[in-house]
Amino acid sequence: TYEAGLELFGTEIKSIRQGKVNLKDSWCSIDEGQMYAVGVHISPYDHGNIFNRDPMRRKRLLLHKKEILRLAADQQQGLSVIPLQLYIIKGRAKLEIGLCKGKKLYDKRAVAAKKASQRDIDRALKDRQRD
Repeated sequence: TYEAGLELFGTEIKSIRQGKVNLKDSWCSIDEGQMYAVGVHISPYDHGNIFNRDPMRRKRLLLHKKEILRLAADQQQGLSVIPLQLYIIKGRAKLEIGLCKGKKLYDKRAVAAKKASQRDIDRALKDRQRD
């Protein structure tokens, strides 16, 4: 995992302080030697009016060049860089990013089968308790 700063604008940090951030379905990409967080949704600030930015714009991550090059090499090997959590330290927003390996199709099928069987077991136990 790495800790990266975020390049934000005034109303975005106010919205982050209110906890209006969604990291679901987000990832990090490297473009022209810079790393960006794509898909991070920061809701518009309530009192921001014309100063609000696009909630889905890509946000530049503040990392050292060596870190970006290391992450780029890992992405070439099939790994993904995923935002894990967003927090504020000493007034500055930090994004924890992690190097992850995607699931294979057979892994996804196994997880779906396990969930379905657990759901059936829970349903049967619930029916038995009613009787």
